[in-house]
Amino acid sequence: MPRPDGTVRYDNRDRVILVSGAANGIGLSICRAFAESGALVFGMDVANSVAAEGIHLIAGDTSDESACAEAVAYVVQQAGALDVLVNNAAIQPPNSYVRLDELSAEAWNRMVSVNLSGYTFLAKHAVQVMLRQQSGVIVNMASGQAHRTARQVPCYGPIKAANVLQSMQWAVEYARHGIRVVSVSPGAINTPMVAASLAAQGGAAELANRHPLGRIGQPGEVAAAVLWLCSSAAGFVTGTDLAVDGGLGALGAFADPYDPIG
Repeated sequence: MPRPDGTVRYDNRDRVILVSGAANGIGLSICRAFAESGALVFGMDVANSVAAEGIHLIAGDTSDESACAEAVAYVVQQAGALDVLVNNAAIQPPNSYVRLDELSAEAWNRMVSVNLSGYTFLAKHAVQVMLRQQSGVIVNMASGQAHRTARQVPCYGPIKAANVLQSMQWAVEYARHGIRVVSVSPGAINTPMVAASLAAQGGAAELANRHPLGRIGQPGEVAAAVLWLCSSAAGFVTGTDLAVDGGLGALGAFADPYDPIG
């Protein structure tokens, strides 16, 4: 007979949340989880709609600092505060799956502008608000690729590694100002971005089998980790990275592979 699972509930009433890359995937799941726990949630995205109730969309490109400044200012104007920023907006276009000697400057510059500069710009303006409050949490969505790599991914992983170090540096900078900063490194998660690159990663079954748990993760599992990190239960957690990767990081590249799924 199956044993019962534990459950966790969060109360985020009166908290103000800003999530970038909110239109789908992990970002949308994080928005929904915060909204369901009572928070006032704002989602920033280049897309013009968010298919979820209780989420207030701010249209904007995080690679544009003025758009980031305007988004933070709008949140404060509407809600009077900003308690949590989740830097999630990221891209991994097909033309980035090449060897370094084949990488175009256009692909590199676009990924840096969104996946790295976008995090910096939003955090810069969010921190200005959090310093006045003397409180706040910033979560940078990194990746399992921040900690290990493969062939033909010269952009995404190195930039995600930078996201981890951004979190560490900002955490140290603002630790005495009531601001915590952390990062989260998911493994393969069932999102549109992962679906778009499944062929390049060997297919769904092969990608799932690289994880010791034998499956691809769900966006809600990442959202649950984010809610914990942003809660008072994680009040002594800052300047660190949390892997939500199905055991991917524990399995050495030299290990015997698992038998194929199915």
